[in-house]
Amino acid sequence: MVENRPGSARRLLGVFAHPDDEVFCAGGTMARAAEAGAEVMIVSATRGERGQIRDPAAATRRTLGAVREGELRAAAAELGVPRVQVLDYADGTLPHHRSSLGAAIADIMRQFDPDTVITFGADGGYGHPDHVAISGLATETFRAMARDHNRGQRLYHALFPPRHTSMADELAHWITDSGQRATDRAALQAIALFAGESATMRLARDDVRVQWFPPGASVVEQGEPADALYLILSGTADRLVEYPDGRVTRVRRMQAGDFFGELGLIAGERLAHVVARDSLTCLVLSRTPLQPYAGRGAGAAGAAPSQAAALPPGTCAVDVTSHLHRKLAALAQHRTQHPAAASMLPYSLLQKMLGTEFFRRTAVGRRDRRRAGHRGCAGIVARTHPAVIGAGAGC
Repeated sequence: MVENRPGSARRLLGVFAHPDDEVFCAGGTMARAAEAGAEVMIVSATRGERGQIRDPAAATRRTLGAVREGELRAAAAELGVPRVQVLDYADGTLPHHRSSLGAAIADIMRQFDPDTVITFGADGGYGHPDHVAISGLATETFRAMARDHNRGQRLYHALFPPRHTSMADELAHWITDSGQRATDRAALQAIALFAGESATMRLARDDVRVQWFPPGASVVEQGEPADALYLILSGTADRLVEYPDGRVTRVRRMQAGDFFGELGLIAGERLAHVVARDSLTCLVLSRTPLQPYAGRGAGAAGAAPSQAAALPPGTCAVDVTSHLHRKLAALAQHRTQHPAAASMLPYSLLQKMLGTEFFRRTAVGRRDRRRAGHRGCAGIVARTHPAVIGAGAGC
């Protein structure tokens, strides 16, 4: 039986490729460990100078590397992590520097002497070459040092398994419960940004796309199966209700920032027509993949909702909801990458998307190969803290 108890981390090291990796991989876990009295350190191999500039007021291409390093230090402070080291490798080049980067990581591990290390899994979370490279180098280096010292050190790979959460469903209930049918420009940006991140990092199961409709196009038809929520990014549209006698009445004119489709998602079918009045662009969050040959109308068969795969064997889920406020505050410091405030999204959605962190303990030696499967994530958070291991597989 897998033990489900507090861990014993006293010196926790996170080894990542770019600023902001630390938040998504293990922000809540590191905040909990720091609060419990562990010494925590974050290493980023690059300054992330080839990343996005989503807020032009925050950085230019020339200054982005320095700005993102500052954002990382500010995010670490929000997590309660005082020690940050940024290496001088160019963003996007880590696979080409295996020898020198491996030596740099080994030197940091010798100096900091961690008993617990967190890094990406072998797939880099979602295939990013820098993530894959840092995972391999951190793993190889830690294993070599752990074999030499044989003090029961632990290595955890952060995982990003597909989730069951649907942003479309969560937002539809939020909209109807709050009576909020529209959002301002800043909140629109927040929703669009988090939708894109959820698709990349599998934080939600939705199919996310931006779709354009020419003037006069039928976006949805009354009576057809409903599986998507729409948020207007630009343009206008009319919501039309068709009555049994054939009369059609316009009940609402919608513009940028307006949602539509939420009532249909809850009811299971579209309750009105929506027609593009002029050139219309929408963010579409769908519970099912886009079906290019799907029929339309009341008799059309809807696709079955996509289902998240089961967690891989040995995966454990760490509940970090009690420190989600710290994780969100840290994420907000990475303004060049995430300029929208998380407070513009329903907290229940953020809790489902970001309130659990997933790890797999990786064997580092003969002794650990026998014991890793029986300890789960027991070593991530300090022994003095209450248990934080969730009910995921491997816990």
